[in-house]
Amino acid sequence: MADFLLGKILEVIGIGNELQLLVGHWRIVDSVREVYRLTRAFLKEVDSLGECEDKAKELIKQIRDLSYDAENRLDEYELLSMHDQGGGLRGFLQSKMPRYVRTPKACRRVMHQMKDIFTRVRSNRDEREMLQLQSSRTPEQGQSSASPSNAWQDHRGDALLFAQKDLVGIEKPKKKLIEWMIEGRPGRQIVSVVGMGGLGKTTLVKQAYEDPLVKKLFATRAWVTLSPSSETEGVLRDMLQQITGGRRKPVPEGIPALDGLDVSNRDLLKTLIKNMLQESGTRYLIVLDDVWQLDRWDDVKYVLPNDEQDSRIILTTRKTDLALNACTEFTGEVHNMEPLSDEQSWELFCMRTFRDNSCPLYLEKICRSILRNCEGLPLAIVAVSGILATKDQGRIDEWAKVCRSLHGNVGLNKLKKVLSLSFNDLPHYLKSCFLHLSVFPEDHKIERMRLIRLWMAEGFVEPKEGETPEEVAEDYLNDLLNRSLLQVAETTTDGRVQMCRIHHHLQKICITKSKERNYTIVRDKQCPERLDGTRYLSIHKLLEISRQNMNHSELRSPFIFKLDESSINMVLSCDFKLVWVLDFQGAPLKRFPMQVLDMHFLRYLNLRNTEVKTIPRSIGWLQHLETLDLKHSKVTELPVEIIKLQKLRHLLVYRYEQDSYYHTKHGFKTLAEIGTLQNLQKLCYIVRLCILKLKKEDGKNLCSSIAELTNLLSLSVSSFTDDEEIDLGHLSSPPPLLQRIYLRGRLHTLPHWIANLQSLVILHLRWCQLRDDPLIPLTSLPNLVHLELLQAHNWETLTLTKEGFKKLKILALDHFENLTFIGFENGAMPCLEKLMISRCELLKNVPSGIEYLTKLKLLEFFVMPDTLIKKLKLDGGWDVKWIERTGEEKSSHPRRTDATSSKVFPCWK
Repeated sequence: MADFLLGKILEVIGIGNELQLLVGHWRIVDSVREVYRLTRAFLKEVDSLGECEDKAKELIKQIRDLSYDAENRLDEYELLSMHDQGGGLRGFLQSKMPRYVRTPKACRRVMHQMKDIFTRVRSNRDEREMLQLQSSRTPEQGQSSASPSNAWQDHRGDALLFAQKDLVGIEKPKKKLIEWMIEGRPGRQIVSVVGMGGLGKTTLVKQAYEDPLVKKLFATRAWVTLSPSSETEGVLRDMLQQITGGRRKPVPEGIPALDGLDVSNRDLLKTLIKNMLQESGTRYLIVLDDVWQLDRWDDVKYVLPNDEQDSRIILTTRKTDLALNACTEFTGEVHNMEPLSDEQSWELFCMRTFRDNSCPLYLEKICRSILRNCEGLPLAIVAVSGILATKDQGRIDEWAKVCRSLHGNVGLNKLKKVLSLSFNDLPHYLKSCFLHLSVFPEDHKIERMRLIRLWMAEGFVEPKEGETPEEVAEDYLNDLLNRSLLQVAETTTDGRVQMCRIHHHLQKICITKSKERNYTIVRDKQCPERLDGTRYLSIHKLLEISRQNMNHSELRSPFIFKLDESSINMVLSCDFKLVWVLDFQGAPLKRFPMQVLDMHFLRYLNLRNTEVKTIPRSIGWLQHLETLDLKHSKVTELPVEIIKLQKLRHLLVYRYEQDSYYHTKHGFKTLAEIGTLQNLQKLCYIVRLCILKLKKEDGKNLCSSIAELTNLLSLSVSSFTDDEEIDLGHLSSPPPLLQRIYLRGRLHTLPHWIANLQSLVILHLRWCQLRDDPLIPLTSLPNLVHLELLQAHNWETLTLTKEGFKKLKILALDHFENLTFIGFENGAMPCLEKLMISRCELLKNVPSGIEYLTKLKLLEFFVMPDTLIKKLKLDGGWDVKWIERTGEEKSSHPRRTDATSSKVFPCWK
């Protein structure tokens, strides 16, 4: 009966006997599914076993290719057999399916390829035996010793490689660098830091660069990287953005598309930078990190003018001749990096390996033997420590195995061996995540959530009972950070990782090993002639390619960086029928790429920072889509068909626009049916809720909804207008994990539940016009780090007492029209680092008691009374910044003698 019905269906859709001939071969599909299951299980186990011999590597490669082929054929089979519930199979095939599956020829090809896979398995004895070996092993035998359940997790702390507390042997060279920068000879000077890779040149310079005294003395600062992979135009553009951004001056007229991708006028950029540095009237500090070639130094040296402000340039390089050449041209000093001493190495090793910083006596001999192979290289010590920190201290054999694996190598090979060992020690699921980092360009800052969503889309995140995929992926990221295989590049004000990067030594190993898994990295302008077998393609520069070598139908994830519109169109014209991931972040796209709609298996679509304005109704065809990232695009409305995407977990459709002082958030027109996206609202770990244009009468229903979101971490509520009252008083049981709250609109009374949020870290209150002083209930919040108040209360005088706010680091006060006095008691806000005061027209004096803020690093004024600004200009001891009514930034800097003799905080005399 089933065969009869199938025959009738085939006749109706017009394929007929061609497919009937294949009915007898459907059992092959089940065989291929079994091959795929076994190869996947086998490869997971192999990944957990570490490095293999060359002969075994070749066999593993064959089996990996077999697994890829099986997966591709199964997906093509799904394309052939799927049907549209609305119009039937015939309608789907005729109107919606891509051209390649509409012909009997495609059907025959897929089945013949499946038969070929099955034949390959049956005819290859070695492969068959290894697959049988896999099926006979128990799960325990295939488990890595580095399983997360056994690993010591220190979350984010151990990952902050550049944190002062995690560094050893840096105080003396740091002091030397700062002395050269501050004292030295008059005029412009250069300081070259030279040494081999892994010695910590960048870490040392970063510590000096971020020193509060250095920040205070150099009003204009920029940090750029001149590695071989960086482009001169990009370096110059980055330098200009930092110079203008740091001083809050508008970008000069005449520079083309500073934030775009088409800045190519190198001479214009050089002229602008040089003029801005000359005309600033302040000292500048420019760091040129990772300079490998003399011509890269030549590309930028002429934009750094010789002035009378005692400006400084710091250069890091591995080449002694380059360092000497630069210092001869510009006059300056050379600091040669040295390896850590035995004592310093041991201190760093113990700090990174053992929870109590102390090595057990029975492990000391093995550990010192391991340490000798690191040769005082901080990077190597940190890498091997990341491995050992996950080992059971009672299993001496595991520690001895690590020791044996490091012997027999000399010179830089030891560093490579240590770093390779870090990779080999990873469990299989982390190896895939680590190798995936190879698709990003060198020194590229990677957004944390972008990485998490990509890993999910690539299938790297394994199910874990009691946790969502997002939480599991977050654990993966933290594990790589703890092992120092990833580095923290940026954090938020409340300490969350925002950006990360991979060290270039590690990235080289990452790229080498990723080739075994069919990654292709295109760094040059010429694409390889053939891309057969490629699953991951990463293009880093403009291409000179033909459609023929890009027509790779089995590609799963193309990544595109810095391409022009014509290259984007060429890539999109390729036959990417099995693609999972399409990441066009920052690409010059002006409209939605309709070719995407043929990518049935697409799980991740990133159009962030593009010019796309509308999303087509046919977006509903992408039934596998999990992430749709439209942040900072021009999209303001979504089609109702979006509700067909029942697997959608991440929908980002908002952007920020800069108003006079703050960012304004723009969302999208909400669909009434958005609640039908069950994965988005229930299965996904909801971390942010943003409500725009709320009216007072909506408050009760909103509070009822918020109470149900027990895992909510961030809440943003904005009223319909700034004069509209928002009612949040009905929330009796707020989400206990709330960390960030942003409220805009009249409140009159601070919601009672806010003062009870023990996890609250960031609070913004704008245009609230509260009747009562909001600081009184907020003093009890134990973890508040960032507080911004804009017209939150009608203060005339404001005195900050020593009660509460023990962890507050950032305080912003804006638009208090009647405020005449601000004062700090001794002991108030002991951790405050940044104080911003804006548009307080009646405030005539600098806050009283500010000398008590011993950790204050920056005081900023925006559009303040002229009488206050004149006082700042007259006092040479203040280190402050202010923006006058014209929008022009000014600054005041202490005399060097005042700064160095200060006994309290360098900013204050």
